Amino acid sequence: MKEKIQTIIVKKKMLLIVFIIASIMFAIPSLRYMLQNGTVLHFNEYFKFCLNDDDRVEQAIFYIAILALLTIVYVFIIKNREKLFKNIKEICIYIAIISLIFVMVLPFLSSDIFYYLGVGRLDSKYGQNPYYVTIKDFVENEDNMQYLEQDTVLAKGYENDWGNTTVVYGPVWTLICKIISGITFGNIDVALFVFKLFNMLIHVLNCYVIYKLTGKKIFVLLYGLNPYMFIEGIANVHNDICVVAFILASLYFLLKKKKLIISIVFLALATAIKYFAILLLPFIIIYYFRDKKPWERLKKCILYGIAFLFIMAILYILYIQDIQVLNGIFTQQEKFAKNFYIILMEYFDIPNLVSSVNQVFLISFVITYFFTCLTLLYKKEIKFREEIRKTEYFLIAFLFLLITNFQPWYIMWLFPLMMWQKKETLQLVIQVSLISQFANTVFLINGEGWRNGTPFTFLMLLGMWTCLILEKFLKNMSIKQKKNIAR
Repeated sequence: MKEKIQTIIVKKKMLLIVFIIASIMFAIPSLRYMLQNGTVLHFNEYFKFCLNDDDRVEQAIFYIAILALLTIVYVFIIKNREKLFKNIKEICIYIAIISLIFVMVLPFLSSDIFYYLGVGRLDSKYGQNPYYVTIKDFVENEDNMQYLEQDTVLAKGYENDWGNTTVVYGPVWTLICKIISGITFGNIDVALFVFKLFNMLIHVLNCYVIYKLTGKKIFVLLYGLNPYMFIEGIANVHNDICVVAFILASLYFLLKKKKLIISIVFLALATAIKYFAILLLPFIIIYYFRDKKPWERLKKCILYGIAFLFIMAILYILYIQDIQVLNGIFTQQEKFAKNFYIILMEYFDIPNLVSSVNQVFLISFVITYFFTCLTLLYKKEIKFREEIRKTEYFLIAFLFLLITNFQPWYIMWLFPLMMWQKKETLQLVIQVSLISQFANTVFLINGEGWRNGTPFTFLMLLGMWTCLILEKFLKNMSIKQKKNIAR
């Protein structure tokens, strides 16, 4: 009997090996590109998987096959987690190994990392304020064109689609970019590798904090081993993974250390990268003072709200000259990509339809959010799980209804609160994250273009509908099996 159990465990361990092999296969096209070219300086064809320079359909098929394999093995690893991992140390080491493989994957679905690095170089090396001076503004000055030859980080940022845009993120991210690009000596290959290592370390740290918050392996694996996280967080090097880190730290100091001011500091750091994080502030403050009377809660909200704004002001002092420093908030919202707003633009020729729909959703969101916070002030018994679920619903609404420039990596915003969600909501977050990566096949085949956002959105909806049908089918099968056993 003991030998049989050991045989089963060995077979289960094969899942871990298969996941590593699939990850290596995912990295092979990028390694091939680097062997042929020796640098990422001319890697400007994002949404290109590097498998075959001429056949986009072939690269898309390869991508889908490997992603499907990773997804299937990911699900089986989750189901067999108790037999595969003894403790959190083993999980974090395994996730670190997979992460290191994805460090080798070029950012084939987004070129944002080159903009990050270019902005950081503009700040660290040339002393320009990136909230007021764009990379192209600086480079196209006759005296500065010479820098393109000797500074490949700046040159790559200059080529980027965002090169003529001032910074659209908060000062914490700009500072991170400044530090990382400043230590890479103007070499784009070194810069990209260092940034990927940075995101990899953040990812593994996030896994550990999730465990400290929950004490459960399943949440660590759902987040840390998700192919979506490896692709968007490490391969494509998006800054949302840092926002996740700061929100997790905020929740850790709130729940485990009972340190409200430190929790607020970390939430301010998250907000000073991407502004949506401020939505958590009232819930955190009111929960901490849940034993106080409503009037006392309100006073604490005002007091700690001022402290939050003060921290934000200190962070902005590094760059602020005037109100133009906040232009990035509006720059993002002026763009349209990958959501139902694209469908409205393409199929309904009605003047101001998109802006009107967006305004209706915005007003509805603000009113609902305001009254939810007001109700929370007067609630007698406040349970964290119940209230954090409401916060997740607001984040979901914000993500899918308010943002006109939706991008797949924004789904990462939903992961810091996943541990307290209902099973259905948790499944939805995981499914949507994975479906978004399959839907990206549209761009692998057709390249970039805002109109490709329409088939992307349809694929997202089709994927979610398929998951619901499949889930219902499996549930019915399970019920029938139980009835047959009972007979």
